[in-house]
Amino acid sequence: MYLFKKFLFKPIQKILAQRQQEVDAIYADADSAKQDAESAKAEYEGHLLTARTEAEAITERAVKNAQTRSDAMLASAQSEAAAMREKASRDIELERRKAMNEMKSEISGLAVEIASKVAEKEIDEKQHEALIERFIDELGEES
Repeated sequence: MYLFKKFLFKPIQKILAQRQQEVDAIYADADSAKQDAESAKAEYEGHLLTARTEAEAITERAVKNAQTRSDAMLASAQSEAAAMREKASRDIELERRKAMNEMKSEISGLAVEIASKVAEKEIDEKQHEALIERFIDELGEES
């Protein structure tokens, strides 16, 4: 039995032990590969989360920038519109005054003509100016 044990069982046990070590090494390598894969997956998910966060931040900044530009353009347009309304008001007032002055001039000429015909004589320059001023004042009071 000793020989049987020495030549048969010992080598078989040695082979089985080697096989067990190889199987254990394969399992250890598989566990290591699994841990590496899980680590890589966690790292990938971390990068993916970071990328999503950055994408959201970029989108948010773009929306804020667009809103800021939109607000600036709206303010500029409102300012331009207000300036145009103000200029139009000034132009209207200027034209109104111009028309009033032209009317006063025409009316004063007509008043002199009428006064001359009523009095049937020519009036001198001083009387003419006084008559015009009085007529314009009366016309202004009626308006």
